[in-house]
Amino acid sequence: MSSYQEKLTTDMQRLEKMLQTVVGPQDQTHTPTPDDRTRILNLACGSCNEADTLTNFFAKIKNPKQDASLKKVELLGIDVRAREIADAQRRFRSGKDCQQNIEKKYQFLTGDASKLDSHRSLDENFDVVFMRHQNYYNGGRVWEKIFEQALAKLKDDGQLVITSYFDHEHQLALNAIQRLGGQLIDSQQNLESRELPTLGKSVDRHVAVFRRKD
Repeated sequence: MSSYQEKLTTDMQRLEKMLQTVVGPQDQTHTPTPDDRTRILNLACGSCNEADTLTNFFAKIKNPKQDASLKKVELLGIDVRAREIADAQRRFRSGKDCQQNIEKKYQFLTGDASKLDSHRSLDENFDVVFMRHQNYYNGGRVWEKIFEQALAKLKDDGQLVITSYFDHEHQLALNAIQRLGGQLIDSQQNLESRELPTLGKSVDRHVAVFRRKD
């Protein structure tokens, strides 16, 4: 395994650990049915390195009783960079993961996350909207449009999850999302986050989860 792949694997393990911390236990009274599916929208997903981590994690927590039934999960990723989307399409294919007992459906689209209403594939709302390393520093107004659209795409009990590279940028994002109608459920710093060359920047340095305010 290359050094890059080793780092990526470790980053994904740490991300899953942080998701377990901030997302928390789900409704233990829910009884899954054969038609149950978990829908995840990954905005500004790039090559979507986190695709398997997200599908495995959220499929499992939607079925807290851990019964033997097949879990169904759909992930739709969108990014303006066509090259990265093509890479995600090449790497992640729909099908049954027999080891995890999860049926996965992946779809990746080239598009602007601040204009989600223009995509027919986004007619239904989602259980989870995810943004990894939101980039509020690079155009706050654009990111506020993305945050606003993300909240609008949540089901009534859906969750918006973000991660951030920087301390201050994370706080700016928290403030913006709450101002736009998000209710902050939890925000935690990843104490195992991998440091990057830029001072104060690290991989998934912070992880936060929101619901839409009533």
